[in-house]
Parts: sequence; structure tokens; C-alpha cells
Amino acid sequence: MTKATDTETQALDIAVLTVSDTRGEAEDTSGQYLVEALQQAGHQLAEKAIVRDDIYQIRAIISRWIAAAGVEAILITGGTGFSGRDSTPEAIEPLFDKRIEGYGEMFRFLSHAEIGSSTIQSRAVGGLANDTVIFCIPGSTGACRTAWEGLIRDQLDSSFRPCNFVGVIRNRQNNH
Repeated sequence: MTKATDTETQALDIAVLTVSDTRGEAEDTSGQYLVEALQQAGHQLAEKAIVRDDIYQIRAIISRWIAAAGVEAILITGGTGFSGRDSTPEAIEPLFDKRIEGYGEMFRFLSHAEIGSSTIQSRAVGGLANDTVIFCIPGSTGACRTAWEGLIRDQLDSSFRPCNFVGVIRNRQNNH
């Protein structure tokens, strides 16, 4: 890890998890969008996986990534609604050291312009766990685009002001 100047963008190692009982790699347009978006922003893909909507399978993968030194951020798409087995928030929230309260609120605000009141059925959540920032995004490609372009891209950009999560991640890592 090299020290960058305040104006120099620092690349992060980011993992992407798709939570779905029905999608395979060929149908995973949301996960693929996130991979392409993070790479276009200059970050590296640390790992990508697809997991069934099962609390313990989700936690197992995320716990492994949280513990890995080579994962600084995690983007999770899917499992944030109210139907069927949607359980991403229940799987992830117990792992957080700190919640990012404003993330879900701002996601729903931005999403309202696109899908109206249906946005209240989104349980987008975010948090920090062991120096890793985690964003849970609804499973549609449109929702991933809204979250990435409206919130996450800037917060994973070390040059974004007045603040971003890169400084938090890297400062906490350097203090351990």
C-alpha cells in the first residue's frame, strides 16, 4: 500500500456479491454492472461470487471477505426486498462495527425519482466491518446504477471532497 497525495485517486480492492436464488453468472447483469463500474473507476476486483439467498451462506462469504486483508470494500446486490427469502440485511447487519445510516436514506431518496413510492420497499443498508466498507444494493441493474453513480462511486473515490470512505478505511488499517 503506497501513500498517495490528496488529489491522487487511490485504487481499492473491491469484492462483489450477488445474492439470488435464480441467477447464474450469465444472468447476473447487476453484478456484472458493478464489476465494470468499479473497474472503470480505477479499482480492482478482489473477488466476485453469487450466493443463494440464505443468511448463513451470505454471512460465510462476507465474513471471509471482511477478514481478508485484500478486500477493502464489498458491494452486495440482491436480497434487500420484502419478498420470499430476501435476507441480505439480516445476514449483514450483525457483522457491522458501525452502520452508515445515511446510505439507505439517500439511496431511497435518489431511487424515488426513478421508481416512485416503490422505493420504500428497498432495504439498502451500509456499514463498516473490520476496516471494510460494505454497501447492500437492491438486485436490479437500475438500482445498482443509481447506488453506484449517485453515492458509492464518490464515497470510494479518495479525491472526493469534503470526505470519502477511502480515508476512513486506510487510516484505520494504518493504525492497526
